[in-house]
Amino acid sequence: MNLRAVSLRALLILGLCHTGRRSLASSPGLRDQPKKIAVVGAGIGGTAAAYFLRQEFGKAVKIDVFEPGTIGGRLATVKIGDYEYETGGSVIHPLNLHMKHFIDKLGIPQRKDVPSKMAIFDGKEITFEESDWFIVNFLRLLWRYGFNFLRMHMWVESVLDKFMRIYQYQQFGYSFSSVERLLHAMGGDSFLTLANQTLEEAMLADGFSQVFLNDIVAPITRVNYGQSVRINGFVGAVSLAGADSGLWAVDGGNKRVCSGLLYHCKAELIPARVTSISVKVRPSKSGTTASFYELNYVGESGSAHSLYDIVVIATPLHLGKSDITFSGFSPPIPSHYPGRYHQTVSTLVRGLLNVSYLGTTEQPSEFMVSDVLTTDSKGSIINSLSSIDPVHIPAGYKRLPASQVKVWKVFSPQPLSQEQLKHMFLSWDSVSATPWLAYPAYRPPHRRTPPFILHDRLYYLNAVEWAASAMEMSAISARNVALLAHHRWNSQGAKIDQEDLHTRLRGEL
Repeated sequence: MNLRAVSLRALLILGLCHTGRRSLASSPGLRDQPKKIAVVGAGIGGTAAAYFLRQEFGKAVKIDVFEPGTIGGRLATVKIGDYEYETGGSVIHPLNLHMKHFIDKLGIPQRKDVPSKMAIFDGKEITFEESDWFIVNFLRLLWRYGFNFLRMHMWVESVLDKFMRIYQYQQFGYSFSSVERLLHAMGGDSFLTLANQTLEEAMLADGFSQVFLNDIVAPITRVNYGQSVRINGFVGAVSLAGADSGLWAVDGGNKRVCSGLLYHCKAELIPARVTSISVKVRPSKSGTTASFYELNYVGESGSAHSLYDIVVIATPLHLGKSDITFSGFSPPIPSHYPGRYHQTVSTLVRGLLNVSYLGTTEQPSEFMVSDVLTTDSKGSIINSLSSIDPVHIPAGYKRLPASQVKVWKVFSPQPLSQEQLKHMFLSWDSVSATPWLAYPAYRPPHRRTPPFILHDRLYYLNAVEWAASAMEMSAISARNVALLAHHRWNSQGAKIDQEDLHTRLRGEL
């Protein structure tokens, strides 16, 4: 990474502290602001959207956030014994600037780091186990894979350097009407090419060996997305970035960011399920007509409806994920877009690991591996096996060896049977399984994604997941949708879908 990139990133972090002050302060001639905005979904995308919408439209607008479940969505925890553990999104990259901005703004600390060790399991035995010594790991990887490992970090870094451009664009108030335009603005044709080929194709074309992809890259994509190296190249690069050093999490659970954002932006949480959205036309004070969006929803008190000027949908509009219907729109808006979400079952087991299941002769009292990644082997029943830490690390906490009872998280494509659990564990006193439709099934070539703009003032935040699903991607999309809503409300088309922004803005930071 060059010094210019470092200084640019530092300035971007500082610039994000002032994000949102630009729009209202620098545009005194704007039309009257909307009175009511609805956000459907209170995951990280929906709560971040409420936060950014408040920044764009000011404190007078009423923002309602609809959520039938718990705040956090796919960020969730479960209590086992005396502690809580993450069952959903668990790690955040050090360059995820929106997530870092959120915890700084909310005053939430990062969780204390606990040293970890990784191993790779091929279904029969452990083929690689990290040493406590960096130089030993480096020499082992160099001996087996040459410089593939170093080149992978350089390849990911080159993608990240382009990815970081989005923060500069958003700092200057630019937004994009489609995922394709957003990707092109960040990485030009190279990002669109990545989205239209498999990670395997992209890395083989760049000279990586098939053995390295099978042994090292596939285990990373399996633990992060439950899928093989045949996912698209862009989400594959995001997955590999998730294997970088410096990954962090929020003290007390990542879902705290969602509830904190709702509180900070003074949005009203409505515990209800939105069932339909329609266009309604009403007479205005000036004698003309005005259009609104009517949301019909069902909560504990029964059915109700409300009118809104702007609506942001922050929940996937795909089969198995949503049952919202749309009426009165021309052209029609589908209730479900093409594609499916991939199932990953997160099973938390408090028990005693059977280390022989991993084919190791190491004594359980000496087995300190915390993260077991798996290769894409035929008949493999798990994607990963990890010893996990509580969402809050108590004083004096240290990771225990496999000879002692502790909490393990197993990712698998299907629920684990009792027989499978007996193979993996000698005993257990608690099992908690959560099936997640956590991310799309990524199958290139990349189909045209759903648009961010579904109608005049109706926006779809989760379209971004078809490029890559991650906490930061949702936050980026939330910022983009808030900017889109502001610019389109105020007829500021010059801030939407501009080309060559990297060249034009390069000298301004």
